[in-house]
Amino acid sequence: MTTENNPIHHTEKIKVQMRQLINHLREDVGKITEPKAQALFETSAEVLTGLVKAFDDYEKKNEAAWRTESKSP
Repeated sequence: MTTENNPIHHTEKIKVQMRQLINHLREDVGKITEPKAQALFETSAEVLTGLVKAFDDYEKKNEAAWRTESKSP
């Protein structure tokens, strides 16, 4: 399997980008004063953190959904 075809190569790159966005959102929470915007940014960071975990689970096959092959009907 080439790097281009390897899904792990792509999941790792996406996780880097999501972590950068998480850091940016959390930094901006400290820069803005409007409570609803702060909540929006923090909630967005939490959602992305969950997505990073899902990508990690996929890579490590930690969840049953990632361990089984789908079967054709």
